[in-house]
Amino acid sequence: MAKRRKKHHEEHIDETWLIPYADMLTLLLALFIVLFAVSSVDAERYEQMMITFNETFQGGRGLLEQPVPSPVNSGMEEVRQGVSGEEGRAVSTERRELEELKRQIDLYIEENDLSSELQTSLSADGLLLTILDQALFHSGSAEIREDALNVVEQISDLLISDPPRRIVVAGHTDNVPIQNAEYRSNWDLSADRALNFTKILLENEELDPSLLSATGYSEYQPVASNDTPEGRERNRRVEVLILPNESLSER
Repeated sequence: MAKRRKKHHEEHIDETWLIPYADMLTLLLALFIVLFAVSSVDAERYEQMMITFNETFQGGRGLLEQPVPSPVNSGMEEVRQGVSGEEGRAVSTERRELEELKRQIDLYIEENDLSSELQTSLSADGLLLTILDQALFHSGSAEIREDALNVVEQISDLLISDPPRRIVVAGHTDNVPIQNAEYRSNWDLSADRALNFTKILLENEELDPSLLSATGYSEYQPVASNDTPEGRERNRRVEVLILPNESLSER
């Protein structure tokens, strides 16, 4: 009897697992693209991403065929750069306006021969006008002298701006204790001098009272040594700080 030949069947590996595996890889790739895209506020890229998804899941081109958005300059960075540019222009404009105001005050000081009593300086805080007390007050008094009223009125005209700015008036003294019946300390004297100066400014109806404030620092913010008469003279002063526009000071 003839021997039956054994049939040899080739063993084939079950490859059905490749389909869900490929789907999983596709979804993972889509997830990474989504994560990358949401970090960018760019309407054009977002629309392109949605087109890609639609084509992929509706039989169109595959995800790997789509160009990858360039990460060089994301939409959010472009927005920040835009804001920064606008703020930079605003700061530059405000700086020029304060420089022009400083020029006007300096011209007034020069024309009235007040350079030894009034000085201006410009910093990031704003425009500072310093007035030595001898230009405004008698020794130990907070009442503005009659012959100094015109100076304060002229200064009030120079403080008018459009839009209006906040103005802080500060009184300062030297470290010599006050010795009269009217004031118990240099705190009282410095505060009253700032307040009385501010009251004269507010006689100008074009200045907004809600934007002015007055404070006294006594002897505790000297600009010179109190060991010499010259230093004490510099420390006895009223300062008028003209702040940048409200919108810029809140940055």
